Amino acid sequence: MKCPFCSSDNTRVIDSRPADDNCAIRRRRMCDECGKRFTTYEKVETIPMIVIKKDNAREQYDRSKIEAGVLRACYKRPVSVDAINQLVDEVETEIFSREEKEIPSADIGEIVMDKLKDLEAVAYVRFASVYREFKDVNTFMAELKKMLDKDQ
Repeated sequence: MKCPFCSSDNTRVIDSRPADDNCAIRRRRMCDECGKRFTTYEKVETIPMIVIKKDNAREQYDRSKIEAGVLRACYKRPVSVDAINQLVDEVETEIFSREEKEIPSADIGEIVMDKLKDLEAVAYVRFASVYREFKDVNTFMAELKKMLDKDQ
């Protein structure tokens, strides 16, 4: 591992411990040349997931896009950051457990809506209104009626 300070190749591990719920290893390293210390993280490399957009364009999966959409939907709602992170983790687990190299963005949107429905009703409707591109009040009301019918 190259030293980030002096670019020397002579570094050594002085401490290792698990990180991120045993999903990564945190290593403290020391440079033999300049003596400075730095931290590295080692994670299992996952297969890059490709998302197929509505216009058939393809782009690499980006967790931050799901986080941003869920955060926008939960804006000013009583939903904790931990709950949002857990929801995104669950969505990501479901996506990657399919073991497919490509996934349509529509599938990701449906998974997010399914999880949001259980988390917070208003956030679900907000996300659905953007995701399903409600054209008018009638389509919005139809979605609300579906939600109300399931609660009864």
